[in-house]
Amino acid sequence: MASSKSPTAGFVPEIPRRTIELPGAPNRRSQLNQRGAANAEGKQLVVGREISLSGAINACQTLIVEGTVEATLENSEVLEITDTGVFRGMVTINAATIAGSFEGTLTVRDQLSVRSTGRIKGTVRYGQIEIEEGGEIEGDVSVVKTPNKPAPKTEG
Repeated sequence: MASSKSPTAGFVPEIPRRTIELPGAPNRRSQLNQRGAANAEGKQLVVGREISLSGAINACQTLIVEGTVEATLENSEVLEITDTGVFRGMVTINAATIAGSFEGTLTVRDQLSVRSTGRIKGTVRYGQIEIEEGGEIEGDVSVVKTPNKPAPKTEG
């Protein structure tokens, strides 16, 4: 007697997932690729849109804020606040890119980049700074003086 089951019964083909690209939306995959392989291998935390996080963040190599963070961030390398991101608190970091909103105390030992959509309010210390047209900083702003870098010369 022949079996009534076909040889393909129970077989479920694996269907690959597609990434949908919406016009005008940031391309997340290309953003991650631009950060380089070094960051992909390190300790990275992404706080996604509509996510809120509060507390202390320690030893995170790269923090990417797309949602809302109220925290203290120390012992980290890179902070990126996207155009939808909001960070309130205290940060000591090597490099930061602000395209969203930051409120609090921000100390960037090396490069601080403020994008055209970036807004910073509070106390800001930086090694080097780049501000795109439209970017805003409000508060107490000064250069970090490090032993490896002499203070900028002023003409007088």
